Amino acid sequence: MALNFRTLDLNLLRVLDAVMAEGSLTRAAAALSMTQPAVSHALRRLRQALGQELFVRTAHGMRATPQAEQLWPQVRQALAGLRQALAPDDFDPRRDAVQLRLAMADATAALLAPGLVRGIEASRAQVNLRLVPLTTRDPRLLLEGDDVDLAVGFFPEAVTAILAQGDDSLLRHARLYETRYVCVMRKGHPLAGPPLTLDAYCAAGHLLVSFSGRPHGYTDQALAALGRQRRIVLTVNQFFTAGRVVTQSDLLTVLPESFVRATGYADALAIRELPLALGPVSVEMLWHLRHDAAPAHRWLRQQVQAAAGG
Repeated sequence: MALNFRTLDLNLLRVLDAVMAEGSLTRAAAALSMTQPAVSHALRRLRQALGQELFVRTAHGMRATPQAEQLWPQVRQALAGLRQALAPDDFDPRRDAVQLRLAMADATAALLAPGLVRGIEASRAQVNLRLVPLTTRDPRLLLEGDDVDLAVGFFPEAVTAILAQGDDSLLRHARLYETRYVCVMRKGHPLAGPPLTLDAYCAAGHLLVSFSGRPHGYTDQALAALGRQRRIVLTVNQFFTAGRVVTQSDLLTVLPESFVRATGYADALAIRELPLALGPVSVEMLWHLRHDAAPAHRWLRQQVQAAAGG
């Protein structure tokens, strides 16, 4: 029997969502302020409308069928979208399966993602987080175009512009933590023992991490101000790749110190002070004003702050 969507009572989908989420007719009835017979009747009506079994009785209660398991994520996401559109201030992370998108580098994700997952698991949140790769040092266009909900990283140009615009800026930011740049090489590298001099640094081969693939970075700008330059042998766009290459070569690279362990090769790497001055690395999160007051987005920012603090 084909489903006639025009005559389908959408309230039946709310019942399905509650039963799936609660795992019990009794608890679902309480959550919906309905009687248990009314919930059972609604499930029978939905089964008839869909033409397929949704639950089977077992010795331990009602068990969802594979058809219900497949249907539920789509139903929950659709209901969450409607709820956010009609009642944007009504957000419950344990109920609303909203999807939120974060842009960050691989090393930032390696540091923060475990804490984010722990927070979701501890609170039994139904929120879905989607991490997308960061391909730029300036995420303003991503945020303005609503391609991502939150950008996390070191964004000095964007933050400077936000501060300069003050209340006129359509973007907001918050500092998560501060780290510093260090020179990283393999353990046993000829330069790993003595203090690193500027001459020795410039004479070595180098690896550059560049999200956009640009042939130069902050270190090269600082060297140019000193009238010096270095030879970049290889440019990559991931900190994990940088760590692997450096452990197996004589190339030097410059990383934020907090990222060294995120490469996965910290035990095989040596850290040395840079022979030139680079400013501190302020890891920040940026978001658009359109999401500033939205409860789901406030929840996301709180989770990121908690993960960064841990």
